[in-house]
Amino acid sequence: MPIVAALRDLADRPHARFYLPGHKGGQGSPEVLRQWWGESLWRADLPELPDFDNLFAPEAAIAAAQQLAAHTFGADRTWFLCNGSTAGVIAALSAVCRPGDRVLLPRNAHQSAIAGLIHCGARPVIAAPNYDAIWDLDRGLTPETVAQAIEHYPDLAAILVVSPNYYGQSCDLTAIVAIAHQRPTLAQPNTSFGSGSSSNLNPNPNRPIPVIVDAAHGSHFAFHPDLPASALACGADLVIESTHKTLGALSQAAMLHLQGDRVDPDRIDRALACGQSTSPNALLLASLDAARQQMAVNGRSLLDHTLALADRFRSGLRDRGWMVLDDPGRADRFDHTRITVRTADAGICGYDADAFLYARNVAAELPTDRHLTFVVTIGNTDADIDRALAAFRELEARRSSVDPQQGRVTTRAIPAPTSFPFSEPVIRPRDAFFLPSETIAITDSCGRLSAATLCPYPPGIPLLIPGERITQGAIEALQQTLAAGGTVTGWPTPGRLRVVCDRESSH
Repeated sequence: MPIVAALRDLADRPHARFYLPGHKGGQGSPEVLRQWWGESLWRADLPELPDFDNLFAPEAAIAAAQQLAAHTFGADRTWFLCNGSTAGVIAALSAVCRPGDRVLLPRNAHQSAIAGLIHCGARPVIAAPNYDAIWDLDRGLTPETVAQAIEHYPDLAAILVVSPNYYGQSCDLTAIVAIAHQRPTLAQPNTSFGSGSSSNLNPNPNRPIPVIVDAAHGSHFAFHPDLPASALACGADLVIESTHKTLGALSQAAMLHLQGDRVDPDRIDRALACGQSTSPNALLLASLDAARQQMAVNGRSLLDHTLALADRFRSGLRDRGWMVLDDPGRADRFDHTRITVRTADAGICGYDADAFLYARNVAAELPTDRHLTFVVTIGNTDADIDRALAAFRELEARRSSVDPQQGRVTTRAIPAPTSFPFSEPVIRPRDAFFLPSETIAITDSCGRLSAATLCPYPPGIPLLIPGERITQGAIEALQQTLAAGGTVTGWPTPGRLRVVCDRESSH
């Protein structure tokens, strides 16, 4: 663990600290935090000292740790991220797209992808992910959708895929990558789908399309054969993983992986320099280093135990009559550490169930109107499973014979699919972000162009992105999310939307 070793040596070395940060190894830190967190944490909060390393020009401990991570996860090169997967997604899009380029992304892309589009000036082609009407959730892009997108938009500069999704379901990444890397030769883009014309700057529209995978929830896949194949193993070019989500790193610590020669690593360096803090937290870097080493040495055994806990949780719920998401037909692409319980069948709103369980010290990762999702990781224990099952036994008393299609159990965070598979914003997200805007009541917004990203949260899936025309269906989905107890990010105050002032482009 090169970073851990270097920080430990520096933290324990007596010296006069005339550099930042201002707490000087904890000597100036708040007493309450020094007592709570301990003195060693403060001593290890170090900047880029000469005998440590620099995240933006690594040559020593950070360089060695990133090389070890690349080897462990199966990449050609790995970058450590201190600003979470958000920084990695923004950098990945900026590394492969230029202003005016088209990029394919699914509707279930995280809002960080929209931030990336605003940053690089690319124009999104938004694809409807495969939709599961029974569970009211997306299952990601299909190879057929990607092939159809390439046929109608042969000038695509990149494809962004979310895999796995929040519910542990992975796309058929191997097939998607194969299709993208064998882009068919078409002379001109077919603009019969979507609106507007392409201003793609790519001089060779017949080159293989790089595939970016937002694998924020899949950093553990590489370490157990009973988990889905990692995005790197499926051939993706750029993969962003939130190491803190499913492994042992600190919150906000993530990694960006590169393989192959379809993306210039120098552009990634430059893009990351725009989106990462110039004062990266050494504790986050150390946690990435240690989390990688932990999985390289003990990953299989740790995940053996994790999967056993998840199976006990799932079986215990099913034995009590709860419906739990599974995918036996795609077992090789389903993460069994994710437990999604459908509460709607019992006439219980997911938000209500979440509040009930939280009052009994059981906290789900993702509540929605119709179900709850729990994440079992290497940090969970048998006691956690016992507590959760006991709380669900208490919840059973609230079961109702109410038709789950009535009342509060109706909201969908993802728009229902339509026969129109792709859409493009009327104007680029970057343009909508910078144009003059105004705030209006949601009831007056139909037909206007959104100037902000509106996300029912969690999981942060954009319902509207800057430059998109606001539809009545989107308005109703936002209203229903609020009525059901959910949260929407991106508006100044609930019930008011920020829209582009340019009336000519919004009518």
